Amino acid sequence: VDPLRALGRPVLHVRAEDFLRPASIRFEQGRTNPDAYYESWTDEAGLRREVLDPAGPGGSGRVLPSLWDPATDRASRAAYVPLPPGAVLLVSGALLLGGGLPFDVAVHLALSPAALARRTDPELHWTLPAFARYADEVDPASFADVVVRADDPRHPALVEPDEPVD
Repeated sequence: VDPLRALGRPVLHVRAEDFLRPASIRFEQGRTNPDAYYESWTDEAGLRREVLDPAGPGGSGRVLPSLWDPATDRASRAAYVPLPPGAVLLVSGALLLGGGLPFDVAVHLALSPAALARRTDPELHWTLPAFARYADEVDPASFADVVVRADDPRHPALVEPDEPVD
């Protein structure tokens, strides 16, 4: 966000974790179910309706930067934000590719399973099977516009199109 702003571009960063479904849906199969994490935690329809469609061609240009507060398990009550012409909308989050969300440019941060396990908080290791399933079923590196190898965050590496990721 900061480098884009330094270049004079208006930027809005939207985090997918601010578009989670209510706890009653997320935790229906338990609090640590990797399949539920993969399939039903993120409200992709809400992200599309409140952010991507309004920011896209023919949209209103008014986006909702957050929909749900997982700490209170209530609507975030965020105000709509108008996107000025030429603005960059940056959406970040896990497991977002492959669901048909209308991104103009998709950047996939690829980590080896070992690096992902090392960099994941031990309390969240239950999510690792969801990431393995995502890699197998979606294979985001095969169609993302840009793939960055991020095993070592101090030394990210751009993956060339013909280079294998895993």
